[in-house]
Amino acid sequence: MVSVGDGIAWIAGLPSAAMDEVLLLEDGSQALVFDLNQGLLGAILLHDTEGLTAGSTVRRAGRPLSTPVGDSLLGRVVDPLGLPLDGLPPPSHNGQQRLEGPSPAIIRRDFVHQPLYTGIKIVDALVPIGKGQRQLIIGDEGLGRSSLAIDAVIHQRGQDVYCVYVLIGQKRSTVVNTLQILRDHGSLEYTCVVVAEASALPGLKHLAPYTGCAIAEFWMERGRDTLVVYDDLSTHARTYRELSLLLRRPPGREAYPGDIFSIHAGLLERSTCLNAAHGGGSMSALPIVETQQGDIASYIPTNLISITDGQIYLDADLFAAGFRPAIDIARSVSRIGGRAQHPAIKAEAGRMKLDYLQFMELEVFTRFGAKLDAAMEKPLRRGRLLREILKQDRLAPLPVECQMAWLVAFNDGLLDPIEPERVGEALNRFYVRARESGLSLEASREGWSLAVADWLGDLKAPLPVGRGVGGEGA
Repeated sequence: MVSVGDGIAWIAGLPSAAMDEVLLLEDGSQALVFDLNQGLLGAILLHDTEGLTAGSTVRRAGRPLSTPVGDSLLGRVVDPLGLPLDGLPPPSHNGQQRLEGPSPAIIRRDFVHQPLYTGIKIVDALVPIGKGQRQLIIGDEGLGRSSLAIDAVIHQRGQDVYCVYVLIGQKRSTVVNTLQILRDHGSLEYTCVVVAEASALPGLKHLAPYTGCAIAEFWMERGRDTLVVYDDLSTHARTYRELSLLLRRPPGREAYPGDIFSIHAGLLERSTCLNAAHGGGSMSALPIVETQQGDIASYIPTNLISITDGQIYLDADLFAAGFRPAIDIARSVSRIGGRAQHPAIKAEAGRMKLDYLQFMELEVFTRFGAKLDAAMEKPLRRGRLLREILKQDRLAPLPVECQMAWLVAFNDGLLDPIEPERVGEALNRFYVRARESGLSLEASREGWSLAVADWLGDLKAPLPVGRGVGGEGA
């Protein structure tokens, strides 16, 4: 070893070593070949001990880096090397899966055709996600990007979807809070959490999303539906930039290396829906990216927008105005999720979206004090009502039957007599009735209309104690 420092080791005398090959160091730690130069290897450290110094002996392991995979990882917290971080013994595993590998061939893939419900009203109705889709969550820090992803994971309880939550470069307090939320809602039973916290070596932070992808890929190849959250890829991009500059690679735009696009494309292209001949599994991805002051045209966000199948954009002005989740429908899109949406939900959501877009156009004129025709008062009032309906508390995902119920109620005008400030109160009991009814999406439109009208028949009755909008109880 010629030199070592900042998570990087320069090594001479191994001319036959290959890219992404594991190296075994004299102190018992490992490194990964990350850069090939004439006469020198650049490697990222996977461990760091005090005994590691220049002059140490290095030998090839002759294998690529892999991680343990299998059902035993459910409920566990591991680092990017698959080692436990929860104080429990190392999980038994069904084998090893390469961290970096090719994405599934075209002939193995199928069209996205099944919905992946997040339990978030505005997402499932207006920006639907399908199993196998890659949907970007984008917005400034502090607007609830991680909260959306956590809600989506919580909603998968009982949906037969395995989840992997990857925390990249997060503070320890954030890691602990995320684990506590998942544990409190019983979501760790079907979730594996991969953690490379802020104090971890840059090499581990770089490898964290690949570990999460490999774990989910194992389940997908065996016919399971999986969901992977990458929180977040902005930190991952900065880590890759740091490693590249330390390895003296030529910097490009914003000092990022020229291959930053292919790094994220190779990761996200592994998320897909396999056809029945290859097991029919799926891997959905929710990558999270941070913007600065709402600038979605910056380098990393535009890269990820072009790779993914749509984005959910969180707006600071909506957040400040009290609209939570602060999703800007005008700048959010799902390019393929509509194909997977249930026909009943799709029909109702289409009618509702037209009303909402018309309201947003009219509201612009009211801000300038423009005098509107009396005929415009009704769409304005319905729009304000709809905006209140679309508000939703954190950690309160809503079953799809409840979402169908409020869509039918709104489209039929049954909620119009309610004042916007009281609609949340009315929906509390409404959702309880929808849950208790057992009505499914396969029921007729007429059946839904009659049932919804009956549930809303007596809004003056006392509300059940301890129930929240979309929640299971206080």
